[in-house]
Amino acid sequence: MHISQGQRLPLSNLIQGHALSLTVNIQSPRTIDLACFGVDAQGKLSDDRYMIFFNQPDSPCASVKLLGAGEFKMNLTALPASIDRLVFTAAIDGAGSMRDIQTGSFTLKDASGQPVATCPFDGGAFVEEKAIMLADIYRKDGQWRLASNLQGFNQGLAALVRHFGGEVADEPVAATAPAPVQASLSLEKKVAAAAPHLVSLAKKAQVSLAKAKLEQVKARVALVLDASGSMNGQYSKGRVQEVVNRLLPLAVHFDDDGCIDCWAFGAKPQKLSEITLANHQDFINSDNDGWRKWNLGSRINDEPKVMEHLIRHYQQSGDRTPVYVLFISDGGVHENRKITKLMIEAAKLPIFWQFVGIGGHGYGILEKLDDMSGRVVDNCSFFALDDLHDISEETLYDQLMEEFPSWLKEAGAKGIIA
Repeated sequence: MHISQGQRLPLSNLIQGHALSLTVNIQSPRTIDLACFGVDAQGKLSDDRYMIFFNQPDSPCASVKLLGAGEFKMNLTALPASIDRLVFTAAIDGAGSMRDIQTGSFTLKDASGQPVATCPFDGGAFVEEKAIMLADIYRKDGQWRLASNLQGFNQGLAALVRHFGGEVADEPVAATAPAPVQASLSLEKKVAAAAPHLVSLAKKAQVSLAKAKLEQVKARVALVLDASGSMNGQYSKGRVQEVVNRLLPLAVHFDDDGCIDCWAFGAKPQKLSEITLANHQDFINSDNDGWRKWNLGSRINDEPKVMEHLIRHYQQSGDRTPVYVLFISDGGVHENRKITKLMIEAAKLPIFWQFVGIGGHGYGILEKLDDMSGRVVDNCSFFALDDLHDISEETLYDQLMEEFPSWLKEAGAKGIIA
């Protein structure tokens, strides 16, 4: 079936199910870059992981993949509800314009790879445009539809990124070759889309991340919460929930999934739900029936058991992605020998431990980890607060990020992290 510019039709007229592919074939003397933007109902790239292009060929959940030969493979059922439209684009890398296209087309194929619709075009439809929005696959009235756009832009891929609400890394003033486009939403925009009440924290976290040169770092984020009886006041006053709120912008920045792996511990550990922008509000009082009902045995603190649990969890994944662990304690630490042994062994793993003492005393070996010998790398840091409100949010983020960069450098040199 041939389709023309501006034509719109239900996908169900062309394919059965929601697995399909779209192949772009453009013959031109110019270098053409292809991209797919997964945008929300406002037409904005609210999640930069859904810009699929040469630097990022896969979306989360494998919903969209850029394969060789200009083919985008899709599984529409795997797309989150927040993605309302997939916009397929072509842009010139360097000099020239789209009028230089000799022949071009995009072809829709079903799950078996059988072509079901083709839209041909050539340079005669354009003048000085350097980019084209080729086609849309979008939701309307509960079904997916296809639209043939062929709408041009006078600038290239960077203009498309800005059009969809993304940000583009600055290009060098003098460069021997075009700098690759890096599409990324600011941390503030990511947080604002789902949790506007955290925007202020996101702004402050972003400043600290920039100072520490961590803007491009990817890592998993974990939170370990002391839930022993002496911590009751911290939970009741909402201080532990504040820790969740303050850590979440860092998780959104570092982690592709934007989530925090969370454990609580007393005499035994419990793995809680992952913390996300969607469920973080009142997490401490609601997850697993709330902190008072967590299954932790007696409310005495046994740090080694939760450390072992966390280490096993990340070892089993076989992944060498860095893991940033924020470990909260109010003290009473007494298993110094066991903790020392665990931290020495864990130094070989892609795990950085940031211990923070809150409103307590008797932090034991946690206070001496920076000076502990026998480790492949220094994998721990510690600081204590009488109260979370004793320091500003800006200072807290600076302290949380103070030693992480040096560990990343050292662990990278040793081949501990990928």
